[in-house]
Amino acid sequence: MDLEILLQATKEQMPISRWEHTLRVKDTALQLADRLGMNPHPVTVASILHDYCKFWPDTELAERIRQSDLPKDLLQYNKELWHGPVAAIVARDQFGITDPDVLHAIQYHTSGREGMSQLEKVIWLADYIEPARQFPGLDEVRLLAETNLDQALLKALENTIQFLIQRKQKVYPPTLLARNWLLDQVAQMQTESREEFF
Repeated sequence: MDLEILLQATKEQMPISRWEHTLRVKDTALQLADRLGMNPHPVTVASILHDYCKFWPDTELAERIRQSDLPKDLLQYNKELWHGPVAAIVARDQFGITDPDVLHAIQYHTSGREGMSQLEKVIWLADYIEPARQFPGLDEVRLLAETNLDQALLKALENTIQFLIQRKQKVYPPTLLARNWLLDQVAQMQTESREEFF
């Protein structure tokens, strides 16, 4: 897939402020990926397309969910969750992207999920910590992201869950499963680190 085509097509879907956010997410994701020795191409594709449908009407997003193989329970949760899964469908059907890792990174960039790949983690975190974001708890996540992707993502998911609870909003179950899974991953990593020390 020609990246220039993706860039132009995405730019046409959103206001300039969201386009600039997309570029910052791309740059942040590439920085994280470089530290991890990842292939930059799938990182670039997923970051460009992650918000492709962000400004589509809710009615169109809902209809796409109903007509696709996406989980229908999405419609029972916050509309902010809808654009990622629909963008993954668009990436597949309109742009011919078949790499499941890229499609998952787009689909789950807002909710997260149990068993996230490195690419999924990078896109999720880059969207969360890109330089223009400013909200409580963000500096701690940025600091963790410099050394440990899993710990940073765990903290970010916990912040997100607490934010939703404080506002009396429902938490999408895959987000809770992602948090629990990462809690186990971090605990296992810490155990292995202690064993290596002794």
